[in-house]
Amino acid sequence: SIADAVILGIVEGLTEYLPVSSTGHLLLATEALGLTDTEAEKAAVDAYVIVIQFGAIVAVVVLYRRRVWDMLRGIAGRDPAGRRLAVALIASVIPAVIIGVLGERLLKDHLFHLWPITVAWLAGGLVILVVARHDVRAGHDSNAGDRLEDLTVRRAVVVGLLQCVAMWPGVSRSLVTILGGRLVGLSTQAAVEYSFLLGLVTLTGASLYETVKEGGAIVATLGSAAPAVGMVAAFVAAALSIKWMVGYLGRHTLAVFGWYRIGLAAVVVALLVAKVV
Repeated sequence: SIADAVILGIVEGLTEYLPVSSTGHLLLATEALGLTDTEAEKAAVDAYVIVIQFGAIVAVVVLYRRRVWDMLRGIAGRDPAGRRLAVALIASVIPAVIIGVLGERLLKDHLFHLWPITVAWLAGGLVILVVARHDVRAGHDSNAGDRLEDLTVRRAVVVGLLQCVAMWPGVSRSLVTILGGRLVGLSTQAAVEYSFLLGLVTLTGASLYETVKEGGAIVATLGSAAPAVGMVAAFVAAALSIKWMVGYLGRHTLAVFGWYRIGLAAVVVALLVAKVV
């Protein structure tokens, strides 16, 4: 229904760029809404939740249009800094493309279920709390570290390899790329921005792939209005989420996301044990 489309769009937009795993939240939401009762519905909805990422993608393009424009000018040979950033993003995406294509079936068969997702939520939450505690003890400033312009291709590949860990739903692409950016020396603010831009490239590729592969099944099963509404909802929710996150991390650590993940994992375990989901 259109109501389901709006709910899934909001869930996608709010969680795509936060370190809480949008894939995990969407799988939980589709189970709760009863949208995966048959194999045909499950296949269409699984593809649908990837396609509506276009809304979240557009949000990054709009909010970071200057960076995107600089990269386009760099590719055209008119902005050296923009070209370096574009090359770094490509270097980060390559590992995910290789592993994603080779392991797609294996990942979907074994990890796209609530128990593995819940384990990943819990583990990621604990990692966040450890990092946040270290930041408090060290008096870490969100602007301490290298700027985005200082990122080299070698360091970008490291971030890209870490991004592959997020193919386990529940881990969160945003989480591993933010922590990966910090690991290679970027400031928290620069790592967050790089995570957004890397998501722009990664999600665009995944969404285009699923649209070409499953577009017919999506329209046949769900119609055309639902995907359109879902993308609009995802765009609005993602724009609000990004603006809030950038402001929040300028003043606080990642700890709130760690506690959220642990609390969510506990709730989902209770629901699974009770066979509610």
